Amino acid sequence: MAFWSKKTDEMQDTFVEIEQNPGVNSAQLAERLGVAPSTIIRRLPSMSDAGFLLYEDDKGGLWPFGKRKS
Repeated sequence: MAFWSKKTDEMQDTFVEIEQNPGVNSAQLAERLGVAPSTIIRRLPSMSDAGFLLYEDDKGGLWPFGKRKS
């Protein structure tokens, strides 16, 4: 079982927050979710592996691509 499969709810919450606030940076996202910025930085690669596709712009803003169908 992949590590991220245990964290799907947290990833979903993170993805929803990005969808609702496109362009949010990791520090703002951490504040909105009540977690440390390092948590967001560690979570982002796992989110990609889990199918939560994001784009980071030149200013560090996060944008949703959508959720892949499994």
